[in-house]
Amino acid sequence: MNEQQRIRILDAPIDVLTMESTMERISNAIEDKKQIHHTVVNAHKLVSMKTNPVLRESVVHCDIINADGMSVVWASKFLNRPLPERVAGIDLMQNLVDLAHRKNYKIYFFGAKEEIVKDVVSIYSAKYTEKVVAGYRNGYFNKGEEEEIARQIAGSGANILFVAISSPTKEIFLNKYKHILKDVNFIMGVGGSFDVVAGKVKRAPEWLQKAGLEWFYRFLQEPGRMWKRNFDSNSKFIWMVFKEKFKGER
Repeated sequence: MNEQQRIRILDAPIDVLTMESTMERISNAIEDKKQIHHTVVNAHKLVSMKTNPVLRESVVHCDIINADGMSVVWASKFLNRPLPERVAGIDLMQNLVDLAHRKNYKIYFFGAKEEIVKDVVSIYSAKYTEKVVAGYRNGYFNKGEEEEIARQIAGSGANILFVAISSPTKEIFLNKYKHILKDVNFIMGVGGSFDVVAGKVKRAPEWLQKAGLEWFYRFLQEPGRMWKRNFDSNSKFIWMVFKEKFKGER
């Protein structure tokens, strides 16, 4: 990756890419049978990376790092390092499922509860046929099972892997085992995207997404789980961005 195509926010690299250019890079890598390790960053993850060196290591070694969160896009403009747009992980995932259908690629779905991942596979199989599915399993396992799971995925014939597990587990898993997954051309953590596809969680209307309030819509649906993550991380993120701004000006 050309370093000139990246900016840094809170000392974390982020690629200056649109959805279209991201899809182009991924599509080319799959066609060329190369591997791309992808991740997204938002305010919560950028704050967490400051205190979690293993998470940071897992993110900075990715081939593509997109900004998933309007707060990150706004911060980039405030810091005079503008990103062109938000590239939401769930939107990228949906685009890649469509690409897999058109190009006869296979996807492995890993993560979420058993009933959720089954629903996701059923929904995509009905929409695109079962040929798009290389395999699936839920996201509940112990540490000793990790390597065997990676080997099972590697042996599935998948071109694309989606990992729907919360941070920092998904980032660390992919970074630790991507050598085993070397024949899977695209690997990506998708967080709670399976819950949205399965209909367990509703996605915010488009106008709220553009207003940067998708996090608040999610908070209203899961206040107990999202309270600390959203309000604590967002306030820290704002403070850190202002600190970076004025430190740079000095």
